[in-house]
Amino acid sequence: MSDAESKATASITLRINGRALTVPAGTSVAAALAMAGDFVSRSDLKGQPRGPLCGMGVCFECRATVDGVPETLTCLTLCREDLEVVTDA
Repeated sequence: MSDAESKATASITLRINGRALTVPAGTSVAAALAMAGDFVSRSDLKGQPRGPLCGMGVCFECRATVDGVPETLTCLTLCREDLEVVTDA
């Protein structure tokens, strides 16, 4: 197996709100959150859930606590082994 094939099939396990999730290597934390169904961490003035809009760090709707760092832009953060993500306040 070539290095490129190895990287394409590699997976990473992280924890989202205390639950383990395995995703392909190269997955953004925002995408992992969407896969887990745990993405929404804030709501609008009417109480409706909000999620990422731009996917490039401009709208700030993807913020979560990543490895203890609050307000991390998850769309710009790649998953890595044993990463801890918390979306609830």
